[in-house]
Amino acid sequence: MTVSAEPVTRAGAAPDGSPRAASLTVDDGPNGETTAALLDLLGELGVPAVFCLVGGNLGRRHDVLVRRMVTEGHLLGNHGMTYADMGAWPPELVERDLTVVNTLIRRALADPAAVIPYFRAPNGSWGQTADVACRLGLQPLGVVNTIGDWETQDPPTLAARLRQVIRPGELFVVHDGGGDRRGTVAALRAVLAERLADGWCFTLPAGPPRDVIGTGCPGDQVL
Repeated sequence: MTVSAEPVTRAGAAPDGSPRAASLTVDDGPNGETTAALLDLLGELGVPAVFCLVGGNLGRRHDVLVRRMVTEGHLLGNHGMTYADMGAWPPELVERDLTVVNTLIRRALADPAAVIPYFRAPNGSWGQTADVACRLGLQPLGVVNTIGDWETQDPPTLAARLRQVIRPGELFVVHDGGGDRRGTVAALRAVLAERLADGWCFTLPAGPPRDVIGTGCPGDQVL
């Protein structure tokens, strides 16, 4: 799989060429019941996502959730060991951090060769991290179209923000970790269903990693 140090910000194209395609990315998990509820929702709707996992949240209590992500057709990203800003870190410290997280993800999957397609810098603060991630085979994933769900968990507020940030051909970001995220799940339930009913397609991000599975749009077989 070829990767680039330039962060991906574009959604994969819809199979029918429709411009109404966007890519869901989920940061900061796994987070117990919230992550399970989100996976249930995405399974109901047939929407794929990229889950960018925090190493400090990985542990045997969450192994089943990480395995669900993969078996249910989602892709994984490395989001660093903690929520610390890595923008000023030297390359050797970044590499050490990302390598530990990769190891924890692969342990959770019981697969030392498991593919981890993406890396997302905490807070979108890149510094040396994109180049290091690229050397480790992780495609940097841009931070665009956030909904501020670390500020509020009011479902109507978050739903309104989602309607603004789900844009044709772009990624958008929600969080299922770092606190109680039930409001995020409720907002996603409302807005994803609306968009699907309106003919939108939710794809994986543009670039080689999305070839690991299908796009998640009607007619695809998600393995």
